[in-house]
Amino acid sequence: MIIAITNQKGGVGKTTTAINLSAAMADKGLRTLLVDLDPQANSTMSYLEPDTVAPPTMFEVLTEPEVSVEQAIRPAPNQANLWVAPSAIALAKVEGKLIGEIDNLYRLKDVLSSVEGKFDYVIIDTPPTLGLITINALVAATHVLVPIQSSYFALEGTDDLLDTIDQIKRRANPGLQILGAVITLFDKRTLLAKDIEEQIRTVFGDKLFETMISKNVRLEESPAYRESIFSFAPKSSGAFEYYKLSEEVLSRV
Repeated sequence: MIIAITNQKGGVGKTTTAINLSAAMADKGLRTLLVDLDPQANSTMSYLEPDTVAPPTMFEVLTEPEVSVEQAIRPAPNQANLWVAPSAIALAKVEGKLIGEIDNLYRLKDVLSSVEGKFDYVIIDTPPTLGLITINALVAATHVLVPIQSSYFALEGTDDLLDTIDQIKRRANPGLQILGAVITLFDKRTLLAKDIEEQIRTVFGDKLFETMISKNVRLEESPAYRESIFSFAPKSSGAFEYYKLSEEVLSRV
């Protein structure tokens, strides 16, 4: 299963969801690969020390045919069953490098085919755009998970994302499925949050996960210590909620 975590809005919890859902899968004994396609490399830095991340990264994997994804993959320290395919700031130049290439939508799909069968789950963290990198993730994925921040402008741009998914299903990846949407940064104390939940449920229906990820300081702190929420604060609400989310994900796939 290849799950692309995507939303073209920034600050909605894509990376937080990618690193902690990956860790939850790994904790269950599932061999999990976290692919970081965001040039900001926050998923990468959540597990790997920056000075240990040297080429090849996903930039070289996507732009240099002689570089395989196996050469880029690193084991996540202190986390059994989890591996990371790291990003780097150079990934911001990938669109310029691939422009005009006839297979530019299929680069990620092609490189991941070489590790098919080696992992139970591949989780892809995408940048906050609907550009070529995100399209590559959607073409390669079997499922899409959409984090949506509990805020007034939560659904802004959602139509564009859903239209893009539909277009990719029609041509490049007919098997792509929307796994679900998860509400993040939820504050149940506010009336606005409840109203937003209903708006999101109107759009996604039964595709909306029952689990909601609350605002949680521990979730913000854990990446600075190169840990998932499960090792950093295992008794926190964030750990409980991401564990519940992983159970829902597994029940749907």
